[in-house]
Amino acid sequence: MDPIQDYTTQTRRDFLATTANGIGLLAVSDLFKQEGLLADESLINPLAPKKPHFAPKAKNCIFIFMAGAPSQIDLFDPKPKLNELNGQSLPTEMLKDVRFAFIKKETVKIMGSKRVFTKHGQSGMELSDLLPHLGTVADDICLIRSMHTEAFNHHPGQLMMNTGVPRFGLPSVGSWLNYGLGSESRNLPGYVVLHAGRGSSGGASNWSSGFLPSTYAGVLFRTKGDAVLNLSNPQGISPDMQRHSLDLMGKLNARRFEQIRDPEINSRIASYELAYRMQTAAPELMDLKDESKATLEEYGIHRTGGVSGRGGGGGVMADYSRNCLLARRLVERGVRFVNLMHASWDHHSNLDNELASNAEMCDQPIAALINDLKRRGLFEETLVVWAAEFGRTPLGENRGGNPKATGRDHHPYGFSIWMAGGGVKGGQVIGATDEVGWHATEDKMHVNDLHATLLHLFGFNHEQLTYRFNGRDYRLTDVAGKVNPKILA
Repeated sequence: MDPIQDYTTQTRRDFLATTANGIGLLAVSDLFKQEGLLADESLINPLAPKKPHFAPKAKNCIFIFMAGAPSQIDLFDPKPKLNELNGQSLPTEMLKDVRFAFIKKETVKIMGSKRVFTKHGQSGMELSDLLPHLGTVADDICLIRSMHTEAFNHHPGQLMMNTGVPRFGLPSVGSWLNYGLGSESRNLPGYVVLHAGRGSSGGASNWSSGFLPSTYAGVLFRTKGDAVLNLSNPQGISPDMQRHSLDLMGKLNARRFEQIRDPEINSRIASYELAYRMQTAAPELMDLKDESKATLEEYGIHRTGGVSGRGGGGGVMADYSRNCLLARRLVERGVRFVNLMHASWDHHSNLDNELASNAEMCDQPIAALINDLKRRGLFEETLVVWAAEFGRTPLGENRGGNPKATGRDHHPYGFSIWMAGGGVKGGQVIGATDEVGWHATEDKMHVNDLHATLLHLFGFNHEQLTYRFNGRDYRLTDVAGKVNPKILA
């Protein structure tokens, strides 16, 4: 068909769905929205803000993920009985049908904790001596001690916590939120990932968009240099040259979309345009010169030293502090979902030294983040979640014939997470495990229940936020999930 005739015979809907010329996608979107001509802005901008099912409590989420699984027994869930039973065996019937990653059942012994727990705040929340800064904001957090999951190895467990199922190919929590709500940031991605320490075993599958269009996937930001690789123009390429190239690619992609209606083409167009705008927005985001000295000190930006063993080595303390501050700056700029990833907390050995090192890394900046959000009026609309794929056993690690247990194995039957801000009722502990921390016994909360509650805080009925793929409707909570009303403020 003749190109001129092709364009002159377009319907208005076709025009809106495929316009990607030098005016810019979002400029066109704004223009037609103002004129009342745009019925579905997502045809042009997949991340255009959308309304949830009902009035939300939260607008943004900072999801702090501690890959490797911290020991809840040494951080959040005091068990005096463990120290009484230290070195003894569990009853055989308790171990009969249990699967471990590495523990040898025949010789395994109960291992007590060296940590000292004290009460904090008006709530009297008991936290480990490794978390003194977090104790200062105890009345802002909701500690859940009764989490449980089916996955007992890292990669399936990380997929479960981040995507709702322990297998590949499903969208992450952040992708679902951006799909359901869009993003309020025009110049930054709706979903940003900040990483410190060793890479998690789940890698990018933890922030994948799965079968959703790639627009909704997490974008990994670096802490040094360009926030995103290849964001800057190559030498010799001027902004005008880049703009002309983008305009041409936009027209070609729009023509292709008209032919095959693949939503991934719209994602590609939007990604090119977003990258163009990010060339200005990302450097401004990463530049902390406007932050006060007091703020930088509160987060511990200039802390020296690293994290021992599995925690990532030199420079991780400063990196993690910077990431916590960047998380606040991102939500301040309208980014919907920020992942703070750190690995690893997989302490099969050297538990006392390495757990203390990791806790020192994160305790100060996370407490600073909560206080900073409160001062800036962002806390009530920003949900902060601290989670991992599972917990650690009340038993000592005994693989390799090691006569001295110095760590703990994987434990999915009862572990702890916490939530704060964004419609969460702080200053409370929900749920409990038994006297040795083996099973969740009160107010048991599955990972799917956590996700159902999270979506509820953002104004969604988790059973109705769905996406049709391969002939069926998928959702974050799969076929389960119940909202826990005790968490809600």
